[in-house]
Amino acid sequence: MDFKEIMFPLGAAFVLALLAGPLLIPVLRALKFGQQIRKEGPQAHQKKAGTPTMGGTIILLALAIAALRFADKTPELVILLVAALGFGLVGFLDDYIKIVFKRSLGLTAKQKLAGQLIVSGIVCFLLYRIDHPTEVQIPFFDTAIPLGWFYYIFVILLMMGMSNAVNFTDGLDGLLAGTSAIAFGAFVIIAMKLHSPDIAVFNAAMVGAVLGFLVYNAHPAKVFMGDTGSLGIGGGLVAAAVLTHTELLLLIIGGVFVIEILSVIIQVISFKTTGKRVFKMSPIHHHFELVGWSEWRVVTTFWVVGFLLAAFGLYLNEVF
Repeated sequence: MDFKEIMFPLGAAFVLALLAGPLLIPVLRALKFGQQIRKEGPQAHQKKAGTPTMGGTIILLALAIAALRFADKTPELVILLVAALGFGLVGFLDDYIKIVFKRSLGLTAKQKLAGQLIVSGIVCFLLYRIDHPTEVQIPFFDTAIPLGWFYYIFVILLMMGMSNAVNFTDGLDGLLAGTSAIAFGAFVIIAMKLHSPDIAVFNAAMVGAVLGFLVYNAHPAKVFMGDTGSLGIGGGLVAAAVLTHTELLLLIIGGVFVIEILSVIIQVISFKTTGKRVFKMSPIHHHFELVGWSEWRVVTTFWVVGFLLAAFGLYLNEVF
């Protein structure tokens, strides 16, 4: 498979998402599936209340159709779809509760983690069934560490941690759609280098799906992806890293997501131990808003950072 062939699933997913937008967005609006805005968030965001959410269904439908159409039906493709759609389902339930019961936080933390744990466990079971290697490649060294059964615990923690990191990133119009397109684009290149066409097709389809969604999600957003999209993206991203044996490299390629969740952790620890906040607000993209950056400036800056980190990750993958 060459880059010309990879454009078919990418283009198909893009067109599907583009066509689904005008069909689904009015339905979401008619059903009053509008975003609930947290009162403690930036005041400028209050005007976004009522914007249709659960738009992640556009991404996941376009992804699934394009991937199933252009990829071979391999066990690896099944694992990728289970991860993306499974985490997307957890997000869908979270979004549904937020909207129907008017609870801005949706599922409780324990319920959400339980759902993520179940999907992660299913992914690990499928990895075991295909005899997936239980070793982790070290990016800066030409070596791998065998983990045995602990590898599955590592994968579960990675899936739950990174999916939540991706979820935290979804706070500004177009922020997650753009940064995730860049990250999945990097994994297209990695999969093609490994001669894994099914994995490459999945990642390309995700790139097309999120870019098609970005047409409606760019500032000012006509629709939000909700947890349906952000958790689905996170699950698919980790599964792509696991199947390409680049689990630790994901922390660099998806560095923007890591920075986002670290800012939350730092903020919580600082406030609980000293009573002081390190950032004006976390996740960190809100900090930049509150120091005077426009929403569009924050988003484009994070896109650039995401691109540079993805390029660095690809460089490490090539060198080491």
